[in-house]
Amino acid sequence: MSTPNAETADGQPIGHRMDATSQEVYDAGMAVRREVLGAAHVDRAESKKDSTTEDFQNLITRYAWGTVWTRPGLDRRMRSAVTISAMVSGGYWDECAMHLRAALRNGLTREEIQEILLQTAIYSSVPAANIAFKLAQEVFAQVDADLADGKPL
Repeated sequence: MSTPNAETADGQPIGHRMDATSQEVYDAGMAVRREVLGAAHVDRAESKKDSTTEDFQNLITRYAWGTVWTRPGLDRRMRSAVTISAMVSGGYWDECAMHLRAALRNGLTREEIQEILLQTAIYSSVPAANIAFKLAQEVFAQVDADLADGKPL
């Protein structure tokens, strides 16, 4: 099931309110980031934050998650589909694995993810999609193992 995007009480996307503070956008981004990627992943990333990576992590949270992922134009399922395709096309395999799992969390089925990978093969590259299908097998197996152990998706 796809979750609605972060909005204020008046229905405006937080990241697009001209009067939104940087902290409000960051907080909205962190909430979406946790919902999409899972608290455990975000906690790991946050625990590794240091003076070298802090500004970058804050940028990701504010702009990717607080501004783009909160926009009303696409639901999270669609955003996940686009993101998977982009990760495969760019060959960003660690990010691809993370977003394959996130796509399941956002309500995409395994069959829909397979179709996204097939479509990406045609318009991006068959070799990249080959890697992505192997990665999807690994992610799906890990998800099955985690669910069997009672861990959250």
